[in-house]
Order: sequence, then C-alpha cells, then structure tokens
Amino acid sequence: MEDLEEQVALVEKLAESGNLADLEQFLNELNISDVEELIDELPEYGALFIQTLSLKRAVNVFRILDFPTQERIFKKLPSNKIREIINELPPDDRTSFLSELKGDVVKRLIIMLSPEERKEALSLLGYPEDSVGRLMTPDYITVKAHWSITRILDHIRRYGNASETIDVLYVIDAEGKLVDDIRIRDVLLADPDTIVGDLIDNRLISLHANDPQEEAVTIFRMNNRVALPVVDEQDIMLGIVTIDDILWVANEEYTEDMQRFGGTEALDEPYLDVSIMHLVKKRAGWLVVLFFGQLLTATVIEHFEYQLASAIVLFSLMPLIMSSGGNSGSQASTLIIQAMALGEVTLADWWMVMKREILSGLILGLILGALGFIRIATWQAFSDNYGEYWILIAAVVSLSLVGVVLWGSITGSMLPFVLRKFGADPASSSAPFVSTLVDVTGLIIYFTFATLILTGVLL
Repeated sequence: MEDLEEQVALVEKLAESGNLADLEQFLNELNISDVEELIDELPEYGALFIQTLSLKRAVNVFRILDFPTQERIFKKLPSNKIREIINELPPDDRTSFLSELKGDVVKRLIIMLSPEERKEALSLLGYPEDSVGRLMTPDYITVKAHWSITRILDHIRRYGNASETIDVLYVIDAEGKLVDDIRIRDVLLADPDTIVGDLIDNRLISLHANDPQEEAVTIFRMNNRVALPVVDEQDIMLGIVTIDDILWVANEEYTEDMQRFGGTEALDEPYLDVSIMHLVKKRAGWLVVLFFGQLLTATVIEHFEYQLASAIVLFSLMPLIMSSGGNSGSQASTLIIQAMALGEVTLADWWMVMKREILSGLILGLILGALGFIRIATWQAFSDNYGEYWILIAAVVSLSLVGVVLWGSITGSMLPFVLRKFGADPASSSAPFVSTLVDVTGLIIYFTFATLILTGVLL
C-alpha cells in the first residue's frame, strides 16, 4: 500500500509539472495492473496515462479497465489516439467495449476501423448479446491433418504473433470444419516427421456461437481449458474463446447473482458510479414486492387475532417460528442456486433434490423443535412464564418448528427450479423473497398447530 501511495504521489507530480518524458518512462516500467491501480487512484489523469504509454501497453491497460472507466477515458482522448486503440484492441475486447456503448457512438468508432477490422467487428456484434459469439476472437492458428511437425512450427513462426494464443492449435479440413485440437506441448515433444493426424485423439470440446456465455463458463470450469474453439451449426470454425474472457464473464455473473441474492436488480455499473435515482430504481421493485408479501403476513395475523388474544404467549414466540422457516428456506435456495451455477444440478434433478430436502429439512426441523421444547421447559423451570399448560405450548412450538423448517427447505430448494423452468434467472429467488414467502406459510402452520392443540385449553 505504501508503494502505491508513493507511485501516486510521483506520477501526480510528473503529470502536474508536464514532465511527460519521465512520466512515460515510469509508466512503461510498471506492470499493467499497477497502471490500472494508478488510474483508479487518479481518474482525472486516466486519459493522460493512456496517451503517454506506448500503444501496445496502452491497449493492454485499456482492455483490463472496467467499462465506465474506459468510457470516461475515451471521451477525453483525441481522435487519432482513439483510432489507434480501437484498431489495436483484440477483437473480443473490442466487441465487449462496443456492445456497451450507445448506437451513435458505435457507428463513429466502427468508421475508424480499418476495412478488415470493421468487417470483423460487425460480424462479432451480429451475435446475440451474452452469447459466446460476442466473446470469441478470430485470431487463432489452424493446421491440416496431413501437415508434419516441421511444417507446423514454420507456420507458427510465421503467424504466431497475430494469434491470441498458441497453446492450442486447431485442426480443420478442406471445408473449414473443425476436426480436433492439439496442444502445443504435444507438438513440441513429437518427432519432426510426425503428422498432425497422428496427434489427433478425437476428444474435441467446442462451443457454439449462439450458446449462452454462462454455459461456456461451466464448460471451461469442468474441462480445465485455457481456450476453446467456437463453431457454427455446420461445425465450421469461427473463432476461439480464451480463459481471460471467461473469467470476466464469471465475475460479472457472480456479481449479478450476489446482488439478486440480496433482493435487488443487478447493477450495470460499479456501485460508486451509479446515480442515486438509478440505485433507488434498482432496489424499489423488489422492496415493493416484499412489502406486499409482508402484507399477507399481516393478513394471517389478523385472521388468527382471536387465538392471539386468548393466548398472548403465542405472540411472543412468533419471531422464533418465522425466522427459523425463513433461514431454512434461504439456506436451501442459496445451495441450489450455487449448484445450478456450477452445473452440478439441472432441471431433471428436481425430484432427487426434493427427496434430499425433505429428509434434511425433517432432521433440521427435529433439531430445532427439540431446542424449542428445551427453551420453553428451561424458562418455565425458572419463571413459570407459560403456566400449567406449558407442555402443550412447548408441543405447539416444537411441531411448528418441524413444519416450518421442512416447508422452508422444500420451498427454498424448489423455487429456483420453477424459475429456471419458466426461463427466469434462479438467482431471482433471493433470500429476502424466500424468507417473505416462508413467513406467511410459517404463520399458518404455527397457528394451525396452536388451534389443534390448545383449543379447549387456552383458546
């Protein structure tokens, strides 16, 4: 942290004094991640830093910045620098940047591209938003099955600099269809006279251009790859997706899910960059939904008003019942959403999940039910708060806890499946939403047991 503070002080001094030569030398000696930190610390100098850096390093810094920072910098850069950066950006990063901008800005930037880059950008932007096609880059190396190792190495020396990665080479046939991929390690260890066809193992894993990006994250995670090829419906190879782009997607998906877990819509920008009114708009919808849900809770309480008046002790125990059910539902919902995100659970597994949650919910309910009985028995031993019928009250609480925890587990685990079935994001079954839903049904369970057990005694 001390080094960062020293760096900030130094570059601020150089920038203010107009000593651009020393500033350029200093920035070019830093790691690109260090330059990014400096831009975060001194946003007013972000455009100056990009202008001062060598073009290659400026592009590498620009591509790892978040979009709001990229947009702010672009607005301050001169046209010639914008033209250089937009043409030098890797196709996948350029597509990601352009897809976030407004239409008229995109048109102006597209015009700045060279004819070849323009054709490439328009092709990538033609794929649906959040599809694999938006992530892929057309910069990769292909080889033919009849090539020798010697020819492959000559080919890599000639075209390797223009490729996103040379860790993996892609074997295509005469029509451009993807046959297989081979790792550079296998090429380097093979005899020079070996042909590509001898290295093919037919264990190809590929993505389709129209696949959702979330599926690509899962496939990368399960197959431990640094890059995967992208094909169309006829298996013609279109490009590759690399692990750095997948990490960005995974981070965005994680951020969105965390925000939805908390009962808000996903923010499109960093928290501190969002206006107050936009923040209110994102949060208001869920708060209104939860408010009306709690109105149902009030309706249930009003319906059982007579029971509460006759046995006021029931009112004091309500929070115990409601919180236990809500907590159980939130736990189950979070576990299932995480399992879905990791590809561990699919829609077809709903019945297996149901059976597991019934059993686990019943066991958890019995544990809390026993603790509830012990709590009332302990308080009764020292204070006589519950009167001569304390055992019946303890039975109501214990049975209610078993019921609400079981119901909360079932509801929380099944709600993500219902949302996924109807095409909604399972993360929308947030903890506040599940808790509110279980609160209403939990009170019905509680007062039902109270009516059945205490009628004729306290009611």
